Amino acid sequence: MPIVAQSTETTDWVSRFADDVIEESERRAPGKPVVVASGLSPSGPIHLGNLREVMTPHLVADEIRRRGHQVRHLISWDDYDRYRKVPAGVPGVDESWAEHIGKPLTSVPAPKGSPHPNWAEHFRAAMVESLAEMGVEFDGISQTEQYTTGVYREQILHAMKHRRDIDAILEQYRTKKAPAKKQQQKQVDEAELEAAEGSGAAAEDDGSSGSAGYFPYKPYCGNCEKDLTTVTAYDDDSTELTYACTACGFSETVRLGEFNRGKLVWKVDWPMRWAYEGVIFEPSGVDHSSPGSSFQVGGRIVGIFGGKQPIGPMYAFVGISGMAKMSSSKGGVPTPADALKIMEPQLLRWLYARRRPNQSFKIAFDQEIQRLYDEWDRLDGKVADGSALPADVAAHSRAVRTASGELPGTPTPLPYRTLASVADITAGHADQALRILSDLDPANPLGSLDEARPRYDKAEAWINTQVPADQRTIVRAEPDAELLKSLDERGQQSLRLLLDGLAGNWSLDGLTHLVYGVPKVQAGFPSDATPKELPAEIKTAQRSFFALLYQLLVGRDTGPRLPTLLLAVGQERVRGLLGE
Repeated sequence: MPIVAQSTETTDWVSRFADDVIEESERRAPGKPVVVASGLSPSGPIHLGNLREVMTPHLVADEIRRRGHQVRHLISWDDYDRYRKVPAGVPGVDESWAEHIGKPLTSVPAPKGSPHPNWAEHFRAAMVESLAEMGVEFDGISQTEQYTTGVYREQILHAMKHRRDIDAILEQYRTKKAPAKKQQQKQVDEAELEAAEGSGAAAEDDGSSGSAGYFPYKPYCGNCEKDLTTVTAYDDDSTELTYACTACGFSETVRLGEFNRGKLVWKVDWPMRWAYEGVIFEPSGVDHSSPGSSFQVGGRIVGIFGGKQPIGPMYAFVGISGMAKMSSSKGGVPTPADALKIMEPQLLRWLYARRRPNQSFKIAFDQEIQRLYDEWDRLDGKVADGSALPADVAAHSRAVRTASGELPGTPTPLPYRTLASVADITAGHADQALRILSDLDPANPLGSLDEARPRYDKAEAWINTQVPADQRTIVRAEPDAELLKSLDERGQQSLRLLLDGLAGNWSLDGLTHLVYGVPKVQAGFPSDATPKELPAEIKTAQRSFFALLYQLLVGRDTGPRLPTLLLAVGQERVRGLLGE
């Protein structure tokens, strides 16, 4: 049964777009399913920036489904795009792949060791798996299949017949490139090409112009399979087309009405699909919304195919904490699969749902992920007790469920930073992890580590893959006798106060109260005195005390939160390392 949501109850961006899309769909195609679209080019790893191309229409489509409307979310896999360059940092790929530049992505071999039949399928499969984990429903369309089976034949012939009209539109934007703006335009063009890799935009020119005139169609060579071809003649009546390949010198004459080895160039292909599929809503990246870019030009060309430009926002870039803007060609770009190894699908969905499409944001692979999880858990609590703001409730709802139902979650969602510390200290020993996690709240101990999964597994993966080795926690094997011997009376007293309180405070809350309380008691204040009741010197004393404990336990000045560290080390071993 669909989950019904009234747009008037929320003020989030998704509901506002859903209102507009439903209204526009009723105006253009009354009684038909609402069509929203995304485009992804599997030219390399499909990264987290590309995911916004999918999540923006997904969230809108899901809201429309919740309201009881039929909706189709199309994902066009641009697997018939040309192979532009060999991406950096792809395992199983070397410089020999350069020989395939210019071929369709589905004609390029998959990386060595891949179980998939070709390059496009290798990268598409990873994305499909991630979208399934995130609860994203879609109808996938292979552009290779569409073109090679003749689905677009009439559209191609129509484009060729109206090539002068298309050329006239494109020329208006070509002539706008005044000399003083050449560098600026070059940057725009380069940005569009860069973002095109893996984002749904085929990085192509806008057609072939030669002595025979302009043509919006590129054949793939019948000899070398590359698109380094030029149309030298075309007859509208017979559809007889002649082309020559500059790569291998091959040329031939074919009947375009029967020929299925080529495609429309990107700035014509995209608006053709809008008209063919009846797309109502499709977002576009900031790179495609610049003056003279494919979205703007497409808005003019779509009329030639009898269609209208979709409505949809321009979406901003997604970054990674500690990294510059993502680019598939530069290698090492995190993908949705990478993110889902270290965070639950709900958190990843929330990051895209809570920000308007035109707002940029970052996804954390560094220590910031712990703060994000703390923020998420606080929101979870506010939603549960009814204190969250309406827009936050809406973003939370879109993160944890779709119109089809709730996403699987962690039965006992313990704090991520605690789980990460436990995974760090126990180094993969599940029985030790269960012991520590059960001590967090002795009144409600975990019966099994599965109760903390999958969040525990995500935190463990983060520790193992994202935390440098020199930042991992290694507990001392023997006490630091020299440091213990050097302590003055105040230092020795602080350790005695802690050791005396261990047995009676052996829980996360108890140890938190104890370690923060020792410097207060030493200064003559109650252990439960609040910061407002204490002089500023107490904070300095606490920092010094914490540094001493870290040195005695792990041999450095910092580490995991001390209450968690103490639980992880175990009471008997803590007593030994602190000199008892």
